[in-house]
Amino acid sequence: MQFLLGLVVLVSTVLSVQAAYALYMMVYAWRKPDLDDLGRAPDQLAAPALSFTAIVPARHEEAVIARTLDRVVRSNYPAQLLQVIVVCSADDNGTIDQTARRIADLKANGITSVRLVVFDDGPISKPHALNYALQYANSDVVAVFDAEDEIHPDIVNIVNTVMVNEGVKVVQAGVQLMNFWSSWYSVFNVLEYFFWFKSRLHHQARLGFLPLGGNTVFFSRELLDRIGGWDESNLTEDAEISLRISSIGERIRVIYDDRYVTKEETPPTFRQFITQRTRWSQGFMQTLRKGVWKQLPTRRQRALALYTLAFPHAQAWLALYLPLALCMVFVVDAPMPVAMLSVVPVLFLFAHFLVAVVGLYEFADAHQMKVRPWTVVKMAVTWLPYQLVLSYAALRAFRRQVARRGEWEKTEHVGAHRTGSDAAAAGPAKEAEDVP
Repeated sequence: MQFLLGLVVLVSTVLSVQAAYALYMMVYAWRKPDLDDLGRAPDQLAAPALSFTAIVPARHEEAVIARTLDRVVRSNYPAQLLQVIVVCSADDNGTIDQTARRIADLKANGITSVRLVVFDDGPISKPHALNYALQYANSDVVAVFDAEDEIHPDIVNIVNTVMVNEGVKVVQAGVQLMNFWSSWYSVFNVLEYFFWFKSRLHHQARLGFLPLGGNTVFFSRELLDRIGGWDESNLTEDAEISLRISSIGERIRVIYDDRYVTKEETPPTFRQFITQRTRWSQGFMQTLRKGVWKQLPTRRQRALALYTLAFPHAQAWLALYLPLALCMVFVVDAPMPVAMLSVVPVLFLFAHFLVAVVGLYEFADAHQMKVRPWTVVKMAVTWLPYQLVLSYAALRAFRRQVARRGEWEKTEHVGAHRTGSDAAAAGPAKEAEDVP
């Protein structure tokens, strides 16, 4: 019994500290008023000076790739300074055919800057596709977009301005899931992106390490060549490459401006959500094991990287801990201090929920959406189950990691975040009201 009580005290303390720090990062941007100016896109745009190559890895993306290509090639940036490369695996006939038809249509309208490249070797994964396409890139800056991305037409202009004016070689622009109404888990997924890009990444950038997002990230081509591109064995190639960039002292600039975010959708099914979250968790585990984080220059950076990459392990522990905590409260005759301490992580989860509700209303206001009271009721009912789902995905990732299974589990895209062909071009889209 003493061993069990000691274990509960240890795990409760660790999880409480972790939850408190996570809550701090969620609200960091609101505690630092200067971040609003830092995160905002510049009001005065510099003259186009840099050339850009946008790489769009696509696999089984027949439903969305044509619209994405239209958005990228019609960016408000000189056509002669913008190259677009779609990269596919040779077995993906549907996406190849759809992309080829769209490229032919664009050429018929005088747009000749789009190219389709196809690889027939392995692994079939996003980092391999990026490295393959990189050899065809001929610009100063390489941008990565996903096949379903709804990019703002001015995002290239904004990044050109930041890179020219500030001399940075890596820019992470905002990405935002939009369709919080689609399923019970969508609202939480949307809010994770909202707090991650709007607040947490700014905190981590100030400390000198942040895991980059998988898209709307811009790299100096010279820097990519210097660090050797992406790690093809890693399921979160974005987080891994950011470690190598930070380890050589390069600054990563973060921009999150609600007006210019790249819009995406949540996974369309619960199973797809589980596999996506499993891939992210396992990728962090791979990156932690690889050990590049140990090469970061300062102790503070190494501690932050360790915390970030080990987070999926904490989520896996939470799945095992919550039943134990409830047992301690209602079944085990534990000393009062131990029983009270065991509940502290659960109280932090409640605090996270309250902040998430406030964040939902701020997110909806920024994008001219309406949140119905029913949505908050659903959130209250499903908040704890959602945490358990994340924990299950982390456990599944750990099991795959132990079994040395590293195949890429694809997330389907159906375009649930899109509202109209011209809606995003005029500014923030007016999404449909939340439907219970």
